[in-house]
Amino acid sequence: MLGVLVGSAALIIILSVFNGFETLIVSLYSSFTPELKVLPAKGKTFDPQTLHLDSLRKLPDMLSVTEVQEEKVLLRYGKSQFIGTVKGVSNDFLKNPALDSTLQVGSFTLKDGNRNLAVIGSSVQISLGINVKDQMARLQIYSPRHKQVNSFNPLDEFVVRNIGTSGVFSVQQDFDNMVITPISFTRDLLDEPVEISYLELNLKDGANINRIQQQLQEKFGKNYVVKNRYQQNTSLYKLLNSEKWAVFLILTFVLIIAIFNIIGSLTMLVIDKRKDIAILTSLGADKNLVQRVFFFEGMLISLVGCVVGMLLGLTFCLLQLHFGWVTMGGNIMVQPYPVTLKLNDFLLVFLTVIGISVIASGISARLSVQKLDEINQEL
Repeated sequence: MLGVLVGSAALIIILSVFNGFETLIVSLYSSFTPELKVLPAKGKTFDPQTLHLDSLRKLPDMLSVTEVQEEKVLLRYGKSQFIGTVKGVSNDFLKNPALDSTLQVGSFTLKDGNRNLAVIGSSVQISLGINVKDQMARLQIYSPRHKQVNSFNPLDEFVVRNIGTSGVFSVQQDFDNMVITPISFTRDLLDEPVEISYLELNLKDGANINRIQQQLQEKFGKNYVVKNRYQQNTSLYKLLNSEKWAVFLILTFVLIIAIFNIIGSLTMLVIDKRKDIAILTSLGADKNLVQRVFFFEGMLISLVGCVVGMLLGLTFCLLQLHFGWVTMGGNIMVQPYPVTLKLNDFLLVFLTVIGISVIASGISARLSVQKLDEINQEL
């Protein structure tokens, strides 16, 4: 019973911690990952007017429609260089309420009157040593010219623009190499006055994302792809799920070993209760009754161990949620291990334990009547 208890509690705790990591990473990514993303099915850019943006913004569930122009660039600050990504965004980008929570220094300001400003990722700031508070310092951004230029000077092959910085944000490594600028600045830098890379769509609270995604996909047709957050980060979600289920399988094998110890325990019990079995059969008990006695005993051992184990796992997770006693250590942003409880995990653990217990108890019950006739003859 103790073995089943420990195994069940461990499964609940491990699954809840993996759920916590998934919730944490998704929440971090949601700061910069839109709920829906519209990309061209072919090519890198498209004309946004083909999607009738004005009518798109008027949809009742639509919070923001952000035009984005994105490209790899060379960044220079003083004598330091860094290969990063410039992301030009329209005004709707600032409607995202989670942006301020990602800031480390400064503010999320992209315009100061007629002056363009950039908000840079922490990787850019660390690599280049940018002092955001120095208003005189300017970040240089180099982008290859799309039009051919005949010149002996290699620098003529690039468009160079300077921009001031207003803040530093930090989300994840995938985003921290970005420089967020107004889309007008990026259009000038990339010499692309019309087309954009993709659209970012954020919806109002309570909106049905799957339904709206399906409606927009039907509306836009085969030339465009509408992706939700899971589809935008497929590899990340697959990695999280594969790790979670790998650990689940490992712990399930440990649980199988613990539960199959019931076979040994019940076998010893059968040997110890030989006289009692013989008396029961003399009173009229048949083999089925004897089997049921040992089967239900095995099931009770597993059931009590499973229920108590899940309750202990639940208690531990609730204490971790409220007090955060178990920490990761080191200088990291999230100190306590994150925990998210899901009803499906409890059902999964319960069904797993019961399934294995049925097999183990069934084997034990069969062993209990194998030599019943010999026992009766001996007595």
